[in-house]
Amino acid sequence: MALAATRLATKFLRLGNYQGASVLQRRCFHQTAVMGVTDAEFSAAKERVGTLTQDPGNEVKLKMYGLFKQVAVGKCNAPKPGAFDFVGKAKWGAWNDLGDMSKEEAKEKYVDLVNDLVAKDPGAKATSAPAGTQEGTSAASSSTGGYENLKVTIDKGVCTIMMNRPHKKNAITRETYEEIIKALDSSGRDDSVVLSALTGAGDFYSGGNDLNNFMSITPDTMKQAAKDGGELLERFVAAFIDFPKPLVAAVNGPAVGIPVTSLGLCDVVYASDRATFHTPFSSLGQSPEACSSYLFPKIMGQAKSNEVLLFGRKLTAQEAYDRGLVTEIFPDATFRQDVQNKLDEFATLPKQSMRLSKTLIRSAEREKLHQVNKDECELLVERWTSEECIQAIMDFFAKKSKL
Repeated sequence: MALAATRLATKFLRLGNYQGASVLQRRCFHQTAVMGVTDAEFSAAKERVGTLTQDPGNEVKLKMYGLFKQVAVGKCNAPKPGAFDFVGKAKWGAWNDLGDMSKEEAKEKYVDLVNDLVAKDPGAKATSAPAGTQEGTSAASSSTGGYENLKVTIDKGVCTIMMNRPHKKNAITRETYEEIIKALDSSGRDDSVVLSALTGAGDFYSGGNDLNNFMSITPDTMKQAAKDGGELLERFVAAFIDFPKPLVAAVNGPAVGIPVTSLGLCDVVYASDRATFHTPFSSLGQSPEACSSYLFPKIMGQAKSNEVLLFGRKLTAQEAYDRGLVTEIFPDATFRQDVQNKLDEFATLPKQSMRLSKTLIRSAEREKLHQVNKDECELLVERWTSEECIQAIMDFFAKKSKL
């Protein structure tokens, strides 16, 4: 029986049915532990990693690294990297957490993990649309205007800026920051645009900063990376402060970090009834940004904002509405259409009148907001290089790698 299953699994592999092969391999393993996963199957899995067209994410890549090291070396025998070595410490943790796992078990888990990734990634088996073109987005529309991480469309005076990385919960990379700055600047200068709206593709508004923003940092580049990150963040927030037209946020799902704090700089915020709002700054050893240290107390009141900014209280859509952060809540099933109806209505209003009114409303505090933005970014640059922040981020990596 085990031999027959192994032969059938091999046939599946040849045909490209990696998921079927993985299931049969596991059955074969449980029926006769002697068979296990062959070296040829392990080598084939290593090669298939290179065919993936979708980034599986840092958590999965860390698991793969740990399993690979366990197969090649066995139990972790390397010294723990220093606190400032983000990448080395994350990799070491993924390997060390496997403990006394046998090489054969690690080999099987590695092959199963790769096969599952390939089964979920159509591009790894056949030519398909580029990664990121989801939710009905064509390859052409997703790249219009030179945007790789956004889908930017203009229709009847409404510029919709959609974060378009649904497979990564619309996590924000450095490139995404630059593209949102570009989209706001472009729509702000475009005479055909009456107002702009920010939203996210898929189920998430945005999961906050992409972990890749941290994984490429090494001890010798940390200070410069923090400085560059602070400058980018200041420019990003300034694009919101200086946006000359009405800016609407359509929060279609969970929001974490700066996608939450930047809502205070939007003129209207609509939320799906399944949206949540989370700013876990303290748990990550960091501090508020996007002028939230100034605006949130004004919007929510001091005590309520402290609960969010200092203690990381996650708000439901109703709680965010009750605290003044959200303008109106719509049912998730009809959210996009309800918001679109509002935007279409706003776009018929006299655009010059709205622009002048926005300038008048913002002018009283524009200078103050820019100073708050500068102060927040300077503090964050200090935080990013602090031992407390580094340890908090490493602890976060460790928890994610175990999920």
